[in-house]
Amino acid sequence: MSEIKQFDPTFMPVGVLTAALQELTPREARDADPDLAVEEWLDFARDLGADCIELSAALHPSVADVPAEAMLDPVANTLDLREPFTEERAKRVQVAIDDTGVAIADVAYFDDMLHSDPAIRRKKHDFMLRVMDTAVLLGVPAVTGFVGRNQAKSMDQNLIDFEDSFVPLLQAAKDRGLAYRVEQCPMPGWTPGDNFHNNIAYTPAMWIALHQICEQHGVGDQFRIHYDPSHSILMGQDTRSMFAYLADAGYGFLIGGMHVKGQVIDAKGIAGWGYGGQTVQRGDWVDGEVSGNPADLANAWAKQTVLCEHELPGTARHDPLAYLQNRTVDWLDHQLAARELLDFDVATIPLIVEHEYPAARVQDASLLQPILAGSIAFTRHIDRAAASMYALQHEVLAAQGIPVQGVGREAYRS
Repeated sequence: MSEIKQFDPTFMPVGVLTAALQELTPREARDADPDLAVEEWLDFARDLGADCIELSAALHPSVADVPAEAMLDPVANTLDLREPFTEERAKRVQVAIDDTGVAIADVAYFDDMLHSDPAIRRKKHDFMLRVMDTAVLLGVPAVTGFVGRNQAKSMDQNLIDFEDSFVPLLQAAKDRGLAYRVEQCPMPGWTPGDNFHNNIAYTPAMWIALHQICEQHGVGDQFRIHYDPSHSILMGQDTRSMFAYLADAGYGFLIGGMHVKGQVIDAKGIAGWGYGGQTVQRGDWVDGEVSGNPADLANAWAKQTVLCEHELPGTARHDPLAYLQNRTVDWLDHQLAARELLDFDVATIPLIVEHEYPAARVQDASLLQPILAGSIAFTRHIDRAAASMYALQHEVLAAQGIPVQGVGREAYRS
């Protein structure tokens, strides 16, 4: 008699990155009372139906090296670290966590850790160390951010710079019992130069190369990837093939966190500029020189926006042909592939909704609330559908020797 395996799907928690609403707490209120923004975001997340938040930290606008008007990629200093986070502050936040039932998944600080200016780099590293100390006091397992790129050096030279400059950050994470999860966005708009890949940890082959450096220095367990499928679409890749590449190479363990953000490719933009985007006449250069107007520097993002637009999960039309062409995220297969190919604990890794869909980036909480609530619900239901398919096919049917029907999406398929 065949073994009977009961149907028991495992779901992923669902959360939201607090940069989704940068001004939930007005600037004048949160500058005067820094932890009020965290408390109010935990309240807001509860109302959204989220299990957790990814707490966004950033250099305060008064000390940031990039003017606010030059930023297209949204950041938020929900966590204000102008003054170090203390045990007293942690206790106050913990009360809000207990009251709302909403957890903090990790603390995120997205910045260029390999900036070519030594003074600016030092400021960013010092801030990341504060973020790490905060993560310890909050009892969260990881910080999330970028690696970045030294614009003065080649990619191969950046590997050496990573070893010299970024590995010490990983050692600091190890000393604190933390993982450092790296998101893979290439950040093409970080510079008016024509480099598209300004975060060297932008693709699986690079993740493996960087992890091998980390292993040589005893910090391999600290270096993990916070996977975001929107950036895969930007690079012309699909999630299943990327996960299969990692699994085939023995690195299926590298992904330790997930953003849930899509990308919708503009076929006309691809026809005009191709993957790699607009590299002339963007508006960030004037008469052959980098514009002196900080607002013009945001036009460097045309390298990306000319060919695509970010998707808040659930807001883009269902488009099977686009899934097959890797021109938008196939959310169901994304969640199936994660379960089938990666080596991670599904129940403990949250799906963090990251909102960067420009048309819906309203800064009015009453307007944004139903939008985010709908996206979080969509994400949760997609994951439950994938979890149910996985449990039925790979556990229930497999236990009884019943084959799964069909072929499904295949990695590397042309």
